[in-house]
Amino acid sequence: MRILLALLLCIALPAQAAGYLTRLLNHPVPGGVAVVDLGPAASAPSASFQGKPVLVIHEEQSRWIAVVGLPLTLKPGPQQISSQGRQLNFKVGSKHYAEQRITLKNPQMVNPDNSNLKRIERELAEQTLAYQSFSAGTPSNLQLDKPVKGPLSSRFGLRRFFNGEERNPHSGLDFAVPAGTPIKAPAAGKVILVNNYFFNGNTVFIDHGQGFISMFCHLSKIDVVLGQQLARGAVLGRVGATGRATGPHMHWNVSLNDARVDPAIFIGAFEP
Repeated sequence: MRILLALLLCIALPAQAAGYLTRLLNHPVPGGVAVVDLGPAASAPSASFQGKPVLVIHEEQSRWIAVVGLPLTLKPGPQQISSQGRQLNFKVGSKHYAEQRITLKNPQMVNPDNSNLKRIERELAEQTLAYQSFSAGTPSNLQLDKPVKGPLSSRFGLRRFFNGEERNPHSGLDFAVPAGTPIKAPAAGKVILVNNYFFNGNTVFIDHGQGFISMFCHLSKIDVVLGQQLARGAVLGRVGATGRATGPHMHWNVSLNDARVDPAIFIGAFEP
C-alpha cells in the first residue's frame, strides 16, 4: 500500500510542480505568454527571445522563470529562448481570433491623407521606442489589477475592419465604462510616455520593469507627467473618446519584450 501511495505521489508531482505564476500566465499562443522554467540559480539569469531581453522573475525556492511575450504574428510550432548559453525549447499552440467591424464617420481615421500620414509615422516611431524600453526593476506584481471596474467590450486580437477595410488587429482590451471614470495603474511603474496621438488620442505609457509595459489611450484627461513614479492603484487619467474611438471606453495594452499580448492573461480572464 505504501509503495502504491509513493508511486501515485510521484505521478502527481509534475502537475503540481508549476508555481502560481506559471499556472496563471502560461498561455503559449500567438498574442499570449510562454512561461519557461530556467531552473535554480543563486541570482537571476538573463534570457532573450528573438534577440530581445525577456522578463525573468523568481517563482519559488531558488527557481527562476522567463515570462515571454509572443507576438500575434508568431506561427504555431516549436520556439526557443536563449539563457546563459543554453537554448530552452517551448511550443506555441494555435488560437482563433474573431472579427470586429466598426463604422467611423471620419474617413481620415480609415485612410488618412499625406499630412496625417506623416504625423502618424512620427507618432508610431515614438511609441515603438517606448515599447522597446527595458528597465532593470522587477515588476511589483504580475497578477494585475483591472485599471477600471466594468465589463469588457472588445477583446484582444480581434481582426478589425473599419468601414469595411481590414486594419491591424485589436492590440488590447476595451472596457465599457463612462467618460470621466478614473483609470488606475494595474501595477507600480514609471510614466515613460505622455502625449496626444492621431489614432490613440490622449495616451499614457507605464514601465512596470523588465520590458513589462502598459499603455492606456483615448483618455479624456491625463493626470500624470513624464517620469512620474506611480504606486499600484494610482490614478493616471480619466476615460474618454479621443483619437479613433466611436465612444467613451478604456483601452489597455500590455507589452512584454516588445510584443503586444492579451491583458486578460494578467487579470485571470484569458479565453483559450
